[in-house]
Amino acid sequence: MFGGGRKKTRNRIEPRLDSRAGAAGGDLRADPAERPPTSRKRKASSRYASGPSRKRRRSLLGHIAYWGVVLSVWGVIALGALVAYNASQLPPIDQLAVPKRPPNIAILSDDGSLIANRGDTGGPAVRLIDLPPYLPKAFVAIEDKRFYEHHGVDPLGVSRALLRDVVGGGSVEGGSTLTQQLAKNLFLTRERTLSRKIQEAILAFWLERRYSKDQIIELYLNRVYFGSGAYGVEAASQKYFGKSARLVTLPEAAVLAGLMKSPTKLAPDHNLAGANERAAQVITAMAEQGHITEAMAKAALANPAQVKRDKSAGSINYAADYVMDALDDTVGAIDEDIVVTTTINLTMQGEAERALTDELNAKGAKFGVEQGALVALDPNGAIKAMVGGRNYADSQFNRAVAAKRQPGSSFKPFVYLAALEKGLTPDTVREDAPITVKGWSPENYSREYFGPVTLTKALALSLNTVAVRLGLEVGPKAVVAVAHRLGITSDLDPVPSIALGSSDVTPLEMVSAYTAFANGGLGVQPHVITRVRTANGKQLYARRNSNFGRVIDPQYVAMMNQMMQETLLTGTARKAELPGWQAAGKTGTSQDWRDAWFLGYTSYLVAGVWLGNDDNSPTKKVSGGNLPVEIWSRFMKAAHEGAPVAALPVGTWRSAEAPSADASPAPPLNLTGSQIGTGGRGGRPPQPAPPPENFTPQARAVGPRGAPGANADGGPVPPAEIPNGGRGPPARDKGLLDKLFGTL
Repeated sequence: MFGGGRKKTRNRIEPRLDSRAGAAGGDLRADPAERPPTSRKRKASSRYASGPSRKRRRSLLGHIAYWGVVLSVWGVIALGALVAYNASQLPPIDQLAVPKRPPNIAILSDDGSLIANRGDTGGPAVRLIDLPPYLPKAFVAIEDKRFYEHHGVDPLGVSRALLRDVVGGGSVEGGSTLTQQLAKNLFLTRERTLSRKIQEAILAFWLERRYSKDQIIELYLNRVYFGSGAYGVEAASQKYFGKSARLVTLPEAAVLAGLMKSPTKLAPDHNLAGANERAAQVITAMAEQGHITEAMAKAALANPAQVKRDKSAGSINYAADYVMDALDDTVGAIDEDIVVTTTINLTMQGEAERALTDELNAKGAKFGVEQGALVALDPNGAIKAMVGGRNYADSQFNRAVAAKRQPGSSFKPFVYLAALEKGLTPDTVREDAPITVKGWSPENYSREYFGPVTLTKALALSLNTVAVRLGLEVGPKAVVAVAHRLGITSDLDPVPSIALGSSDVTPLEMVSAYTAFANGGLGVQPHVITRVRTANGKQLYARRNSNFGRVIDPQYVAMMNQMMQETLLTGTARKAELPGWQAAGKTGTSQDWRDAWFLGYTSYLVAGVWLGNDDNSPTKKVSGGNLPVEIWSRFMKAAHEGAPVAALPVGTWRSAEAPSADASPAPPLNLTGSQIGTGGRGGRPPQPAPPPENFTPQARAVGPRGAPGANADGGPVPPAEIPNGGRGPPARDKGLLDKLFGTL
């Protein structure tokens, strides 16, 4: 039907487009004449757009959109994975907690004034409600103006910061909200990495869900670093302005807020101009955001903040360090803010510092002396002033407590007391003449000898030969026992040279031992802490008034005080001046002028001064009778202003037979090795003799009830037994706690 009579064949002929096909007449293209005509409209449109080019443009836009979506999805996945990874490096959220703030130790003087803050933070925490309202607003204005609007992370702030970082080529930093900054301070390190920023954001969200905005900013103000070792706004305010953060002015608040940009570079104690320049930016921002009025801003800009003198470099820190050392044995471990009330008197402390530093600044170079120490105790053993060196900023070594030096002749009162307890009196005569002991030949300071002299004159003039004779007469062991009984805690060598102070002791030990002469014979423990309580008022420790009991019989106290008064009247400390007060004391100078001492006292105060060099090099003839006496006099005059005058515990007595100038002294000593330390002139130690028959001790207390030297009823302290008969160490061993704070 359709074959047209053609015969079918199995071989199919495919059309070919090659030249042979064309040659064979197989060209399949239509003849141009046979093509259908095209309309004008179609031809006209083809002038303006090409079909293939429009299709290519649509294809390119589609590709861009497609890959944009793909990359966005993968970016979200990658970001989610990055966030998840960094979140996994943090503790589980249900276990996360704001770390406890390191405890602060507020150290107060005897009148309740703040001496220092100690601890990792440098100041106590403060409540937001107690701060002036412009203080937190200053931080919001300059650090995070959208603080009350975001939920921990401010996308706008982050975008601006990222743009600045990209344009400026900086690191991933900046744009952090106050919440993020708090998260960093609480939980993270200070490294500048993308990982830390992600963790910071995660923790910021957690903080915002857990705490209110006011709680967050309160935590922030109490935790962030303000430069110069101050953590928290209270510590910073005390350090820079000498006042609590509760009392800062608007310009001062602006300085504190401005420190967040660079706490080290802008610290006002080092860069006040830079700190105030930044503070002006804070004030301007506060006015623009409506936190303060224009009038307040103008007034603040016109009166920039001023920095107060930094007390952290003052001598009061020697006392604060001593308090911290003593605190460990008082209350043990500390896990909350505490307040420590001390015995330190700020007025006396200031006068002690000025007396020591002014004298060294004026004469130190001339006399070749660089360092010194001064410590003062009341008759009950309370430390009222402690200066451990010339400049705390240069050296924190507390020489008043830790420097062990030879006391020289200031040790002699223990030798003379031992002699009195063996039966001698101030009128006893001994020979001042050359002496040799096992090849050792001590000489007097002036290298002149006075022959027969009373013990009073020998002590006042600090005659070395007489002191050595007395030491050998009573025995070096007896001298050591007396010194330990009165309060010397260092090891002392019982050798003949101990009479001249050859064993090392500290200034605090010496002053403590001399206190028994001032209070009528009671042994005291130097102490500085009177009470410890928590910041909430819970009492942790309270010191009871206690002592070691009587360590010197009243009759010998009177004799010693009468003898040591002569040191100031006619002896080596004639330069000492304390008008209106009965005072006594003793000078001391060690070998080759290495150490110079003066220890003196009234019934109101006992003070000791030491001068020397840390490397133990000789000075240029500084002796106990010159610079130390001058420092002591200046300090004691100021310390006694306004104090009720009271006499020393002395008595009126006279020997049964007053010695004459030509009285026969004991024969001169020239002892061999076998006789040293036997307690006499080669035989057994002399036996104790009764006190003079006509000895009549005076009442010691002439001040008001409770004054030094009085008992609880205001009258004189009655005589009591001396532990171990006055011839040995205290009856009981003193532990470290007892040595520091007394018997509880």
